[in-house]
Amino acid sequence: MRYIMKNRYALCALLAVLAYAALAMGCASSGRLNQPAAVPEIRPGVLAGYLPPTALPNSLALISPPPAAGSAAFANDEEASRKGLALRGTPRWMLAIEDANLSQAAGTFSCAVNAPVTEQETPRLYMLMLRASTDASRSTSAAKDYYSRPRPFMVNSEPICTPDEEGFLRKNGSYPSGHAARGWALALILAEIAPERTDAILARGRAFGESRVICNVHWQSDVVEGRFMGAGTVARLHADATFRADLEAAKAELAAVRAKGLRPQRDCAAEAATLAK
Repeated sequence: MRYIMKNRYALCALLAVLAYAALAMGCASSGRLNQPAAVPEIRPGVLAGYLPPTALPNSLALISPPPAAGSAAFANDEEASRKGLALRGTPRWMLAIEDANLSQAAGTFSCAVNAPVTEQETPRLYMLMLRASTDASRSTSAAKDYYSRPRPFMVNSEPICTPDEEGFLRKNGSYPSGHAARGWALALILAEIAPERTDAILARGRAFGESRVICNVHWQSDVVEGRFMGAGTVARLHADATFRADLEAAKAELAAVRAKGLRPQRDCAAEAATLAK
């Protein structure tokens, strides 16, 4: 009897060790599952999107030529440009400088979403936004390359909010705005992920595009057509199975972050005050 009991205790100990190991492996696997799969870069710092080039909306086929000099539409562009330049040196100008930094584009919407949007806290949402941004921006390329519209600072000779980028911007067409396309695409996607925050998210997406006029690097019509291309890209993305799966994963991830009570890592009160002016 003593032998049986001794071996019984040994067997129970062995089973306990195995159960703990299985639990540890399960937790580790669960942690890995919470991380998005690696995605290649199409160039340094820019992740590949979801769509191949042939599946992107064709901006050259979809939008009209940019407003001609002397037209009423161009007069509207010039007026919007003058109003934007009047904000130079203000908090709104400083926010436009922040919006110009595409490496921070995902976090730009954290106040609107009322949750942190970072690679550490929301890796799946962060990855989704980076990839969708790439698709939205690339959707503007055909018209940009074809029309090669000069940017406002090349016409009015006024400063821009990101002088280090001037050389690149001179060689890159103004119409339509890739930044505006990105911002509006992200706003639409986030409004789907957090529908109760739709108004705040769309308002921030609108302001993101307006920052390009304030920075003196885009005309208003560039921004308007950029938003159109961003919306078209999001519509096309919904036909992609990988995007849809990532969208659902991002919804679950954001819900988990909110359950923890995590807050945005930005000064949301200051941002709201700046955008209210």
